[in-house]
Formats: sequence, structure tokens, C-alpha cells
Amino acid sequence: MGEESLKKRKGEDKGREDRQSIQKIAYKYISFYFKVGLVSGICMIVGTIIGSGIFVSPKSVLANVEAVGPCLTVWAACGVLATLGALCFAELGTMITKSGGEYPYLMEAFGPIPAFLFSWTSLLVTKPSSFAIICLSFAEYASAPFYPGCDPPQVVIKCLAAAAIVVITTVNSLSVKLGSYLQNFLTAAKMIIVTIIIVSGIVLLAKGKTENFKDSFKDSKISVSSISLAFYNGLWAYDGWNQLNYITEELKNPYRNLPLSIIIGIPLVTVCYVLINVSYFTVMTSTELLQSQAVAVTFGDRVLYPASWIVPLFVVFSTLGSANGTCFTAGRLVYVAGREGHMLKVLSYISVKHLTPAPAIIFYGAIAIIYIIPGDIDTLINYFSFAVWIFYGLTVLALIVMRFTRKELRRPIRIPIIIPVIVTLVSILLVLAPIISAPELAYLYCILFILSGLIVYVLFVHLKFNWPQKISKPITMHLQMLLEVVPEEEVTQ
Repeated sequence: MGEESLKKRKGEDKGREDRQSIQKIAYKYISFYFKVGLVSGICMIVGTIIGSGIFVSPKSVLANVEAVGPCLTVWAACGVLATLGALCFAELGTMITKSGGEYPYLMEAFGPIPAFLFSWTSLLVTKPSSFAIICLSFAEYASAPFYPGCDPPQVVIKCLAAAAIVVITTVNSLSVKLGSYLQNFLTAAKMIIVTIIIVSGIVLLAKGKTENFKDSFKDSKISVSSISLAFYNGLWAYDGWNQLNYITEELKNPYRNLPLSIIIGIPLVTVCYVLINVSYFTVMTSTELLQSQAVAVTFGDRVLYPASWIVPLFVVFSTLGSANGTCFTAGRLVYVAGREGHMLKVLSYISVKHLTPAPAIIFYGAIAIIYIIPGDIDTLINYFSFAVWIFYGLTVLALIVMRFTRKELRRPIRIPIIIPVIVTLVSILLVLAPIISAPELAYLYCILFILSGLIVYVLFVHLKFNWPQKISKPITMHLQMLLEVVPEEEVTQ
């Protein structure tokens, strides 16, 4: 019996050594494959920002201000705000070089509770709803050519959106390299359509198509509520300016490449957005733009006929690129939160075979599909923007706080203090203005959902009840075997 036990123990030790050897090799490959350079960093920012927003939001921005002049002003102002916010995040990202976006910054400045509420809200609201909005936009443009003169059926749109989520989730679960290459290709494709629209607009302006810009501020609707809602839709189109902060650990030379990617990427997007909107107004009046089912398709039909099919094709590429970028970075939030014990452990595991945070990515895809079922784009955008700007403002406030509480931290980039102050004040305005001027129950539900994370934190993170662990342990074990994933802390041993 003693010899058998000894042999069994030796076999177990050898098996453990083999597993650890495999895990160490996997970690080395993960460290290699996750590295993102300057060009890929710029592509990640541009590719994630320029997606569905510029092809969906122009109608919503115009609908809130009702005139060309204020519409273009809002688009430019949103670009300025996104740039200022990105500069704040550049200082944070080079000061605290941890992946996970806002999560590690809130953890350092305010402790685990705000950080947990952010990851809680991002996991179940902002990231999945963003993914759902982009894929719904993709589905609208992909189906529009098959239903000329009328709206595509909702069941078709939602089925296409769900299919896009499944494909993108699968690609990013199988290979980081494949997801990165796909992102670079789709970014190049979307820049082609952006260039076509901008150049066409400039040519039309040179030919004298300026009648829609006369009296551009006439009959505009300017109020705190309308401006705030217009900003919500405009800023949705710019969302993604902070995406590189989610993969800071995976950037090559983050002290150089993070700020450079931001400084190059955000202004490029701002100029493109303003010029694209100018191009739209060269061929459409305000009324025509508001009545258009798909703004870019209408533009293509009027300007590029008979090659108008190019527009919906490349818009589809653009929205897919944005969705892919969102999916690529979203899983890293849970990956980091899992290391702090703030998320289900299985969501922070890494695939040994494919070297990706597959459980987190698959989970995001599943939640996004749930959002597609009842949601429409405008409602999801307002819900998303309200929630996300609460934490954008809180994160920038963390930068201000750490200027005084964490003076010892090295700051390769140090922006003037007035910039985070401005971004924080604008964030407060964006959050409070719609509640005060046009209160809706959706905002209350959103706040209650965020605060409900406190209950989850107290019960499962702070008190660490045993019974949830007893329930989740066999589930985690079976999922680990099914997905062939390992805990991050074991990989790094």
C-alpha cells in the first residue's frame, strides 16, 4: 500500500509539474501575443471610435438641436472633450501601467468599492450595451440594401446583430493575433469609406453646394436638455477614446506609445467626423437627413450612383471594426477585476490553447445578445451614455485626487490641472442635466442598478460568504475543463 501511495504521489507531482510547465509556456506566449505597438495602438483607437456612431448619431444630434450650425458645433465640441478626456487618461495610463481602464485608477484613488461598482456596471451595462448598439447598427446597414424604400424587419436586424456578436466573439476567443489583424484590416476598410465621403463632400463644396449652410443657426433649439442629449449621441460616436487604457500592460513601451496613439488618433477622428457631417449636409437638408433611414446610404445614392453599393459595404466593415475593437478590449476589464477577487474567478481565466481571456469575451457576447432582444439603438445610447459618464467623471476626479494623495508616483505625462477640472465639471453637467431638465425612470433604474453593486460587494467580496463559492466551484471546474482555461495566478507561477 505504501509503495502504491508513493507511486501515486509521484505521478501527481509529475502531472503538476507538467501542468505548471505548460502554464509557464502559455504565459510566455501570452506576453508575446498580447503586445500591441504604436501602429496597432492608433488603429485600435481609430478603429474602435470610427464605427457605427458616425453613421447613426448624425440624425440624433441634429434632431436635438434642429439646425446645421449647432449640429456641427456639437460634433467639434465632442471631439475637444474626447481629446481632453484622453489626455487625462494618458497621464493615468502612464502613471499606473495596469490594464483594465478605469478600474485600477479608481482602485488606487478611492479604494475597492468605487472600482468594484465600475466593473459591476461595465460588466453588465456599459460594455455589453455598447457591443449591442454597434452590432445593431451593423445589421441596419447590412440589411438596408435588401429592403429599398422601407425599414428592414426588426427580426432580421436582430438576427444579423446576434450573428455578428457570435462571429466576433469567436474570433477574439480563438486568437489575439487574428483579432488584431482583423482590426487592422477593418480599420483600413473604414478609412477608405471615410475618405470617400470626405473627398466627395469637399468636391461638392468646391462646386458651390453650400446652400444648406446658409443661416445655419436659424430655427435651432438650444436648451440645457437638448444640448446634453445631443452631446450624449455625439459622444457615443467618439466613445472608444480610452480603449488603449484597457490594455496598457499589453502595449509595447506604453510611456511612449499610449500618449502618441492618443495624440495622433483622437484629433484625426475629430477632423474626420466634422468633415463627414459637412459632406452629409452638402447633399441633404436638415429635413432630408432626419427622414433618411441610413444617412451614409442616402449620401452614396445621391453622390456615387451607380457605385453606391460601395457605401453600405464599407459601412458594414466599419461597424464590424468598431465591434471587434470593443470586444478585443472589453475582456481585459474582467481579466483585471478577477485578479482583485471582484469578479467570478472563471471570468479571469486564460485559454491555454488559444492564449486569450476566452471566458470573459464569451460572457460579454452572451450579455450583448440579451441587450439586442428588447433594445432599440436610441434608448440604448442614452442608457449607455448616462452610465458611462458617471465613471468617466469619477475617473478624471481620481486624477485630481492623486495629484495630492499620491505625489510619489512617477508621471511621464503631466497635463495642466485645469484639463481634468474641466472634464470633471462637464461630466457632472452631462450626468445631471438630463435628470433635471427631462427626468425619466430609465435614469433612476440605472442609478439603482449601479448602487445594487454595493449589496453584491458586501455579501460576496467583503464578507466572502462560503455558500456562493460552494455553488460556483463545481461550475467553475466544469467550465475550466470545457474551455481549457487556467487561472491567471497559476499561469504566472
